[in-house]
Amino acid sequence: MTQANPTGASVLIIIPTYNEVDNVRRLLPIVLEKDARISILIVDDGSPDGTADAVRALQQIHPGRIELMERDGKLGLGTAYVAGFRWALEREYEYIFEMDADFSHDPGAVPAFLREAERYDLVIGSRYISGVNVINWPMSRLLLSWSANLYTRIVTGMPIQDATSGFKCFKRRVLESIDLDKISSDGYCFQIEMNFKVYKQGFSIKEIPIIFMDREVGSSKMTSGIIHEAAWKVWKLRILSLLGKL
Repeated sequence: MTQANPTGASVLIIIPTYNEVDNVRRLLPIVLEKDARISILIVDDGSPDGTADAVRALQQIHPGRIELMERDGKLGLGTAYVAGFRWALEREYEYIFEMDADFSHDPGAVPAFLREAERYDLVIGSRYISGVNVINWPMSRLLLSWSANLYTRIVTGMPIQDATSGFKCFKRRVLESIDLDKISSDGYCFQIEMNFKVYKQGFSIKEIPIIFMDREVGSSKMTSGIIHEAAWKVWKLRILSLLGKL
């Protein structure tokens, strides 16, 4: 049974954090300004820099619109979002976002997502749907990201230009249809796995152009392990789909 959320808001933006104290202080008020329907759930993995304390301070300023889930240690991006999805589904949220804390995802794009989400089941903020819209990345990382998306399209057959984007909005019914216990990926591959499950179930997907700005404060969470996981996991997803075991 679902329970009402504190403000009756219909939009939840899930933001995983680890050592993002400076970013959350700036980001959360900006996000809340974009639409009165928005609430934010911070999923913090035991940040030693005081991120959770900063969120608690903001809760006092914006009562009822900011929630905090604290976890013990770095448990990974994928599990953070799954925990956030479960939390959202236990409450009456209709639109559920993924968003980074580091300003690489422009809060100003949120209204465009919500407009498209009225017509589509999953809205993805795409860096590659209208050219290449990435700022401050070295060429090596840009080529890696673009190539990874081409590779993903070839292997999975998904007609998605930016399958690794972490800026997206799900309708509630999409997440209700997915067995979250079976989500096992992290990082880029988590995004691919979620998109593939949505695609294979026949939900409508819309990519909208965004400008991706590399983080302004803090350090990247990208590792070689995340890249390697994505490289082999797309084949696993394709095979499971062919076997009807997705």
